[in-house]
Amino acid sequence: MSDTISACPFAAAALPGDGTPLTPSPTLASWREAGAAVPLQFQDGHEGLVGTRYDFVRAILEDNRFSMRPERMPMGPSGHVSDDEDLPNAALPAELPGELDEAAQRSEWSNLLILDGEAHSRLRRIAMPRFSVKQVRGRREWIAEMVAEELAKLKAKGTPADVWVDYARPIAARTHCRVIGIPDAEYDEFVRLFVDNSTAQEKYNFIRRVLEMRENDPGEDVISDLLASDAISREETEGLLRLLLGAGRDSVAYLIATATVALLSNPEQLETLRAQPELFDTVIEEFMRVGAMFVTLFPRTALEDVEIEGVSIKAGQSVSVSPVAANRDPAQWERAEEFDVSRDAFGHLGFGHGIHGCIGQQLARVEIREGIRQLIEGLPGLRLVDAEQLKPMPFAHPVAVYEAGSVFVEWN
Repeated sequence: MSDTISACPFAAAALPGDGTPLTPSPTLASWREAGAAVPLQFQDGHEGLVGTRYDFVRAILEDNRFSMRPERMPMGPSGHVSDDEDLPNAALPAELPGELDEAAQRSEWSNLLILDGEAHSRLRRIAMPRFSVKQVRGRREWIAEMVAEELAKLKAKGTPADVWVDYARPIAARTHCRVIGIPDAEYDEFVRLFVDNSTAQEKYNFIRRVLEMRENDPGEDVISDLLASDAISREETEGLLRLLLGAGRDSVAYLIATATVALLSNPEQLETLRAQPELFDTVIEEFMRVGAMFVTLFPRTALEDVEIEGVSIKAGQSVSVSPVAANRDPAQWERAEEFDVSRDAFGHLGFGHGIHGCIGQQLARVEIREGIRQLIEGLPGLRLVDAEQLKPMPFAHPVAVYEAGSVFVEWN
């Protein structure tokens, strides 16, 4: 028998804001117990569903009967589906206000997060090679050396030091610039625009300037690959780079900071990891499982009537999914609420899943592993002083994303 919205004991509710990265809101567990999906009130007031059980979430993420296109999304309490192709791109982080020029407006529609089918696959294929396992393996040595440099800077600052600001964010930003192809001379400007905050137009102006630089000085990087390809237009290149320069970097910094909190808050797990350093190769998956950044992912819209895991979804209905809830589903993992560095957590949904899964997840794994390994091994007596994320904070993005916040540590 199919579950329906009316069968759920919950009226449509907003996402709970009383959770933290390592201690999610108990509301998510109660929703998961109630059903594979429950009614959710989205920010604009319309009602849809949010998936909380692992099997349901995974199935939604790999089902091409759901669209990421924002113009298909029901708008407002009426549930009206707009056919307006000029709707603003809701799948990008909030930025400082400012108008976009016409070329930038067109580029906004080259965001992988809002494309379906071949339009999505074509752009992803062009960007993917630099994020392959082989390419990432070739960058391991450079990443290890760069992390060692950042650790030396952290030590020089003395205690207490902020792991997130002074260590995790520089690691993520420097790797991002190297792989995508931002010249070293432009690093500080990249940080100002993409790590701090700026208008979307400022970002596009920066991207255009860097493209001109790389046209005259190509390298082994994403930008050079895009410029060499005949399968992508200049406006598509600019839109794709805007997404790539902003995506993933925050996630890596967040995971390094959150994994630090997890280990220093669980000394027995930290000792296990120190005693069995071979676990560094797999513990990243457990970090991603228990410390997933996305409470919900970008919503999808059903293109037809669908039934998944006993849940009936009508054409035009919007569905979001919660990796945080799914990653703690007791039907998928024993002792699902516990953090266990020896757990085999492969299959978690911390990087998403399906065609919209994180394009840079192999690179992220190397960054997080090396960042945590060197931090733990290089700072004797490392201990937690305080962390913002131990208390609930406002979501860092309209799509309900946790932020790491400052993580202060000291050492001997």
